[in-house]
Amino acid sequence: MSQKAIKVKQNPIQRKNRIKLNLWCWAFVSLTLIFYLLFQGYPILCSIYYSLFNWSGMTSNMTYVGLENYQNLLKDNVFWGAFRNSFRYMIMVVPLEVTISLFFAYLLNDEKLRARTAYRVSLFVPVVVTASIVGIVMIFIWSSNGIINYVLKSLRLIDKNINWLGNAKYAMRTVVIVSVWKDMGTYMIYWLAALQGVPADVIEAASVDGATRGKTFFKVVVPMIAPTAGIILILCTINSLKAFDLIQTLTGGGPFFATDVIATFVYRTAFTSDMGLPRFGYASAAATMFGIVVIIIGAVLNALKGKLQKLQ
Repeated sequence: MSQKAIKVKQNPIQRKNRIKLNLWCWAFVSLTLIFYLLFQGYPILCSIYYSLFNWSGMTSNMTYVGLENYQNLLKDNVFWGAFRNSFRYMIMVVPLEVTISLFFAYLLNDEKLRARTAYRVSLFVPVVVTASIVGIVMIFIWSSNGIINYVLKSLRLIDKNINWLGNAKYAMRTVVIVSVWKDMGTYMIYWLAALQGVPADVIEAASVDGATRGKTFFKVVVPMIAPTAGIILILCTINSLKAFDLIQTLTGGGPFFATDVIATFVYRTAFTSDMGLPRFGYASAAATMFGIVVIIIGAVLNALKGKLQKLQ
């Protein structure tokens, strides 16, 4: 009886402490939530609202059209071309960024490697450089008279200069190469964090048993970093579908819409007169439709990640 009485007396105190802890947690998170609602939530709601209107964004005249913008999008070949290019870009970028960043992370996680910190910094530097600056520099590097053509001609791999960003055949591949080079460092840091969580004694035990570095990696390391791999895959996929700044700087979606993705389509439709008078409502509908697709993809990937973790 005395023990039960003690438990009854402690419950209100524990409940009070739990409430205090929750309040402090919400207090620390509240500022982030406020900024998110102001700069993410509110614009998303406005975009959904504007998608129901025929509005240029330049005047106060707004005509309610309901779902007409969405119906027109279903018949817009330029929109569907940008839609396909977004997924084409994702399919090309994600495997390269994930595998190359993991390769370098595994190499640079070796404590015996000299100057590994310098190597890490050199691979991470492109991440902190502004995309617009990277784009401007890469335009000169990949131009007809750029250093890429000079090197390839010196090695006799090409006969004449190629305008890599101005040729519809090579533009998307060139953009992918530049994107992988710029963003790879971010995912390398994530992989390094996962690899450093692998116990050193496990790797040493595998080497003592005669396992090569390759077998140790695939049989020991990969299963242990699989949960982090799922997170990296989701982040890389979502970020590739949101690509805008680098593509806009390098090609603007050209040539002939060869690198046009949803983000560049929305920007061009809403804020420029390249396709006629700006159509802010129409662009909002395109952004909303593609946003729903991205949310569905993210939810599916997250569910798959959860199932894989349960299987382990």
